[in-house]
Amino acid sequence: MGTVWAQQREDLLSDCIVSPDVFIPMVDRLAVFAAPYQHVLETEAGQRNVHLYLQGLLSHLAGKNAEDIATFVDVQRQVMQEFIGTAPWEHRPLIEVLVAQVANRLGQPDGIIAFDPSSFPKRGTHSVGVKRQWCGHRGKVDNCQVGVFMGYVSDQDHALLDFRLSLPEDWARDEQRRQECHVPSAIRMPCSRNSPRQSPMRW
Repeated sequence: MGTVWAQQREDLLSDCIVSPDVFIPMVDRLAVFAAPYQHVLETEAGQRNVHLYLQGLLSHLAGKNAEDIATFVDVQRQVMQEFIGTAPWEHRPLIEVLVAQVANRLGQPDGIIAFDPSSFPKRGTHSVGVKRQWCGHRGKVDNCQVGVFMGYVSDQDHALLDFRLSLPEDWARDEQRRQECHVPSAIRMPCSRNSPRQSPMRW
């Protein structure tokens, strides 16, 4: 039965493959859509590289990492790495633009805000908040990150609006790991053992 199910799954997935060429005409339209988000980014480099990054994500590249995208859009690797991983920027203004767009374009009288905790498996130990913990995606304790997601849902449409990544206490107390993964200093450390216990940090 397992073999039959696996074959059926592969047949279904093969019908779902979409060539990246389909997205080529969308790049310019997506650039117009992304313009309000670019305008609220703090740095000129961030504003300039959004379109290039989107081009890479919609490309035929097998791996969508910074190095491959930089080569594809013909910029230096460090430019794209800094934009994706280390350049300082504040995501709250981007969320505000998104919420306004969802309200204006998708808002319906029957719309609701839904919250959903979710986990996503990860390999290694360097992604922010990753550790062995309950992973609902796999139905067991496993190496993963955990987040809480907020979405808009109506009878017509749905959209993701915001999220918070859980920062486990052992992560929050590890200053070296925080610095290596660029956890903002504004994310508070847990209280001392003699103080009242706090809930896990939320980022």
